[in-house]
Amino acid sequence: MLKYLLMICFLIPLCILRLFWWLVHSYMFLSGFVFMLTFYSYADFNKVGYYFGVDYFSFSLILLGFWICSLMITASVSTYISSYYSNFFIFIILFLMIMLFCSFSSLSLLSLYIFFESSLIPTFLLILGWGYQPERLQAGLYLIFYTLFASLPLLLVLFKIYDFIGTLYFPLLIDFGSYYFMFYVFMFLAFLISMPMFLVHLWLPKAHVEAPISGSMILAGVLLKLGGYGIFRVMKVISFLGLSFNFFLLSLGLFGGVIVSFMCFRQVDLESLIAYSSVAHMSMVIGGLMTMNWWGCMGSFSLMIGHGLCSSGLFCLSNIIYERLGSRSLLINKGMINLMPGMSFWWFLLSSSNMAAPPSLNLFGELSLLNSIISWSTFSFLLLMFLSFFSAVYTLYMYSYSQHGFYYSGFYTCSLGYLREYHLLFLHWLPLNILCLKGEYFYF
Repeated sequence: MLKYLLMICFLIPLCILRLFWWLVHSYMFLSGFVFMLTFYSYADFNKVGYYFGVDYFSFSLILLGFWICSLMITASVSTYISSYYSNFFIFIILFLMIMLFCSFSSLSLLSLYIFFESSLIPTFLLILGWGYQPERLQAGLYLIFYTLFASLPLLLVLFKIYDFIGTLYFPLLIDFGSYYFMFYVFMFLAFLISMPMFLVHLWLPKAHVEAPISGSMILAGVLLKLGGYGIFRVMKVISFLGLSFNFFLLSLGLFGGVIVSFMCFRQVDLESLIAYSSVAHMSMVIGGLMTMNWWGCMGSFSLMIGHGLCSSGLFCLSNIIYERLGSRSLLINKGMINLMPGMSFWWFLLSSSNMAAPPSLNLFGELSLLNSIISWSTFSFLLLMFLSFFSAVYTLYMYSYSQHGFYYSGFYTCSLGYLREYHLLFLHWLPLNILCLKGEYFYF
């Protein structure tokens, strides 16, 4: 595990010189590929140490982190061209990758907590330093305050548990005594806000709308998955109380997903619409995790990977339009098929994946989640029916409204898009649809 960590750490000195932007970019892809290839060449226990270890679940999420961080550099060329602190920008991305790597491979609850919180700092700096509107300060504060305030009680409970048991090492967590209920409540409070669950989701659309493209990509792609990963890791410990109280969180998650789907219909900002659709998708992931059965866990795992690629790709598309027109408003971005006919095809591919059309990974995840949640309670099919239907409705609304319609009379021109942009979108779409062929991997 250490060699991959050192690989990223040794890229940091290259940030000092502006000439090495593309070298760092290539090495990020290379380290991702090396990490991917070594997976089958080791015995399982070769990747587990005292502090860091990797299993299927964390391996896939670390790989997703590598992939999204590499694509963030591809997408943020405007920072490089305008020389707007591009060295510091690359440094922040590498620092963020180190934090994510350590979060997903932590074997202790305290180190998971520390790295989970540390990953918010570079995201906050990305929004604050490279965001678009002056409201980015407010959005950054929303992000920090929501997540830090929610997880501070968890830290205190972790200290108490360490005092009680003498360890926070995952395999040794068995009995928390009188701190069990507090641990259950504060653990869910911390992780569900970062997912985010309905009622505590307000920071996410704000952060997405104000963040630069790289901030939106890493938020949607990887940071929302940290919450789900944390819940999955402690599920063995909290299963007893989960049987009593999870029904509340599950119903709130699904009900919230339906309400958020309605909110998607009335968005006029493209990024805001994609951000709210993320909340709706994550509500299904929360539902799957709360059922605590195998279908649910594996379904939420595959939906997390699928959503990370798909949502990140949609943010890239909205940014490509924003760079051309200087606006993300749906009223101005009508009739994009006339301006960028080639991009319309990618809008279609990624929108269809967003509403879980075959052969995307989202379909795979949603089918398993339908199985798991309906096996938990037959009545939940009503909410799931609305959730699946409305996700198709708002995705079609977004696609048809942005691609068709009257052209804005202020410009008469045609833009083909750069090769870099098509390459970026292809690298989002390919794994999203190819991984469906390897379905058994998600049900190890």
